[in-house]
Amino acid sequence: MRELCSLLLLLISLIGPGAAQGSQINGADNAWVLISAALVLLMIPGVGFFYGGMVRKKNAISTIILSFAIMGIISLQWILFGYTLAFGEDIGGLIGGLEHLGLNGVGMDLKEGLTIPALTFMIFQAMFAIITVSLITGSYVERIKFSSFLVFSIAWATLVYDPIAHWVWGGGWLSQMGALDFAGGIVVHISAGVSALAIAWVIGARKGFGTDPMEPHNIPTTVMGAALLWFGWFGFNAGSALAANGIAANAFVTTNTSAAAAATTWMLLSWRHRAPSALGMVTGAVAGLAAVTPAAGFVTPLAAIPIGIVAAIVGYYAIIIVRGSKSVDDSLDVLACHGIGSTWGVLATGIFASIGSAGLLAGNPHQLLVQAVAVAVTWSYSFAMTYGLARAVDAFMGLRVRDEEEAVGLDISQHGEGAYM
Repeated sequence: MRELCSLLLLLISLIGPGAAQGSQINGADNAWVLISAALVLLMIPGVGFFYGGMVRKKNAISTIILSFAIMGIISLQWILFGYTLAFGEDIGGLIGGLEHLGLNGVGMDLKEGLTIPALTFMIFQAMFAIITVSLITGSYVERIKFSSFLVFSIAWATLVYDPIAHWVWGGGWLSQMGALDFAGGIVVHISAGVSALAIAWVIGARKGFGTDPMEPHNIPTTVMGAALLWFGWFGFNAGSALAANGIAANAFVTTNTSAAAAATTWMLLSWRHRAPSALGMVTGAVAGLAAVTPAAGFVTPLAAIPIGIVAAIVGYYAIIIVRGSKSVDDSLDVLACHGIGSTWGVLATGIFASIGSAGLLAGNPHQLLVQAVAVAVTWSYSFAMTYGLARAVDAFMGLRVRDEEEAVGLDISQHGEGAYM
């Protein structure tokens, strides 16, 4: 009987999770990261709905479809060459090598240093590339030419996102310097927010900006989009632990806590000035989510409260300042919510980090300096490269639609269909 039990245990171990690809693959970790990848994918149409409700009704479809188009083109870009540029063999700390072109060598075997297959890691990271490009769309909606948008998006992912992802996550120079970015405050939100400012500057303001009413046409759609974002963000942040472990649980809780603190703070700010706005509450939640992203696995749930509160305050007043200046038409406040909010979050990581790394309050002021350098470099590189790319696309193709097309709305002029026909 004892020998039979031993034989059964041996058979179970042979057919258990990961046995076919190597005994070190952890089935629970693999399942969690794949589920997290799906959650991040759900965020991308969430961005479309979040933005789609905030534009005028003649541009609802054109705004939503930008996110869906990005799901297609950036998925392909990532598989063909984006992944290798971000995570290939380090070249001078600046970019990845080309050994993984077309996912060459990226298969079902264990990803070195992890407990999941290389393909699982690749597809999880693909979702980050896709959503980052999607976030920028909020700055130029209601006036960009669709063909130019496609070219710009592919070029931006290749020349801006992929290098920054390599610097921070692919073994590049910021990683070597010790910069902390748990789930994309630098790589995703600062790069997207600052790039949004740059392309908005190049493409110019919408016709009637500052004089004509441009109120959101469907706030319930925006609230639904925000709900999808909040839900999917658990995969975004907790999934970045790349394992079903305590760090994932901590990131899950800090994510929810920061979002709750920011949404509540924004509600109170809007109530103080006018009324407790539904649009304000969901915008605050997104700002809090963006701010906690770089810190999620490094800080305690209690630290997530001031991270969310400050994110709401700086985001709220950044919107007032940018809109009041009328110098740039960042249509849906991408800079304020993502760029400014996550700039604070990256610095806050250097202040509050106490899990796995030490920040200022844990006796390591050097970490805050490193975080500040990462912020400054990402701001500078993202703005300069995006400005140059936008200028180039504008020169060769023209970035924006004709005046009469903008007047009738991009739903009809660019896609030949209306949301409310």
